[in-house]
Amino acid sequence: MSAQTSTASRARASEPASRTGPAGSSPAPAHRRRRVDPIYYPFLFPALAIFTLVITLPAVVGFFYSFTNSVGFGDYEFIGLRNYIALFQDPNILSAYLFTLGFALVTVIVVNVIAFALAVMLTSKIRFQTALRTIFVIPMVISGIIIAFVFKFLLSNSLPALGQALGLGVLSESILADENLAWLGIVLVTAWSSIPGAMLIYIAGLVTIPAELYEAAAIDGASGGQRLRRITLPMVSGFILINTILGFKGFLNAYDVIVGLTDGGPGTATTSIAMSIFKGFGAGDYGYQMANAAVFFLITVILAGLQLRLTAGKASFGA
Repeated sequence: MSAQTSTASRARASEPASRTGPAGSSPAPAHRRRRVDPIYYPFLFPALAIFTLVITLPAVVGFFYSFTNSVGFGDYEFIGLRNYIALFQDPNILSAYLFTLGFALVTVIVVNVIAFALAVMLTSKIRFQTALRTIFVIPMVISGIIIAFVFKFLLSNSLPALGQALGLGVLSESILADENLAWLGIVLVTAWSSIPGAMLIYIAGLVTIPAELYEAAAIDGASGGQRLRRITLPMVSGFILINTILGFKGFLNAYDVIVGLTDGGPGTATTSIAMSIFKGFGAGDYGYQMANAAVFFLITVILAGLQLRLTAGKASFGA
């Protein structure tokens, strides 16, 4: 009898602890969710309410007006998909989309290449590293419209005057007045003002890479280019993804630099989607431009989703 009792006791003692709770209580269901600390709610609800009132509600109201002939005030009529049909038949709108997408693509490449090169330089062992970082970050603290007006003067007056003095026909006229070259000036100015932010993100990524990796690679005989391709780029791929998504999204919404440089000209050669929407609001095309904004929002979401899908599981954030 005693042998049987001791055997049963040993069997109960060998049961997994997960099957019994403290003091022999019943085990907690595996599917039970962790209780949310009530302290989070005072922070969540005000932020959620503000976001709803400032972002979600205006977006929903604007989407409704995209199906009307509203001019922004007064009476309106529900016209269905007529705004959307007219949108895809408007050559000016289609031209604005082509310009904006092409401008965003070129600018995001230029910004990321230059910003990454500067970040690599400013994290290497060079003299005056801190001073150089400060100098390169200065464009971040200057308003975009101010930068645009300064560069407009340089590209329209100073640079042509220099080109005429040197006898350089290419530089003797402002590129902002040429409908085939004006976009280059916009890319130049936008990149100049956007590079510092991207550079800081790359610097934050580069400093997370352990120095031991470079030392081991150097011992194995890896060249500088090989260390860059096999160590640096893979380790900061997550930061490249962040800069690409943020940059592309920001350049799609380009407005202030374009207004300051060309105001959408010459003609409509550099009119962006954001400019066409804002100008349409002022011209009384409220419902029509709300349809334009709705399509633009959908395209932005699709492009961001594709970027995330193509890079899913492939991004690394250093150590």
